Amino acid sequence: MNWNAPLKPAEVAESGLIIAILDGHFPIGESLPPERELASQLGVTRPTLREALQRMARDGWIEIHHGRPTRVRDFWREGNLGVLSGIARFPRHAPADFIPNLLTVRLLMAPSYFRDAVKNSPRLSVQLCRQTVGSVSDNDAGPASFARADWKLHHEMTVLSGNPIFALILNGFEQLYAQMALVYFQLARAREHSRAFYLTLLEATVNIDPFSVEELTRRTMADSWDLWNEAAGGRSFSELEVVDDKVLATAND
Repeated sequence: MNWNAPLKPAEVAESGLIIAILDGHFPIGESLPPERELASQLGVTRPTLREALQRMARDGWIEIHHGRPTRVRDFWREGNLGVLSGIARFPRHAPADFIPNLLTVRLLMAPSYFRDAVKNSPRLSVQLCRQTVGSVSDNDAGPASFARADWKLHHEMTVLSGNPIFALILNGFEQLYAQMALVYFQLARAREHSRAFYLTLLEATVNIDPFSVEELTRRTMADSWDLWNEAAGGRSFSELEVVDDKVLATAND
């Protein structure tokens, strides 16, 4: 199986259109150019463009009416999880408040799926927490190790919660989660904060105390907001880039 297959032409066209919409090149409420012109701009055939447009209409980016121009919808109000996943793929083109809003959603979700995981699958939750603690127990564990451990913990907890919707939502942010985590865990205080969380979480999980787990997770997610701002140094996500596990500023100081 080819795990690194290149994007199909329709996927390339879709990505280009999403970026253009997010950048305001095609504003909400405005019409897209005629098919022939748009296909030429994107360097694809008209059938390929139509495939991309149909996918975007399904997700709520655009509105297609035969015989009339294709209109950019108010995707913030009318879009669905497909729009959310699309924005997560291109966070550098998203509004400045996208990451803060995303952290707010995590603050609301994570305590619930951690609580339900311990309630519904206590034995497997204990195993997972022990693995997480073990994976970052080395004092030399760096940002990449923490990023992998944290994603696995959250993802597996959504599965163990018994509510598949949690996992589906989180899966839509896997790539963005990894990028954010590498920035976040550059901060030594963030690594120590998470290491302490994993240890305390393990204790509460061993005691099969779902509501202590819920409250602990809520406090930790709230604290992580401030730590994220510290790790990002006051810069928006679009102004940061991770190269070889080092966070670089991409904007002028």
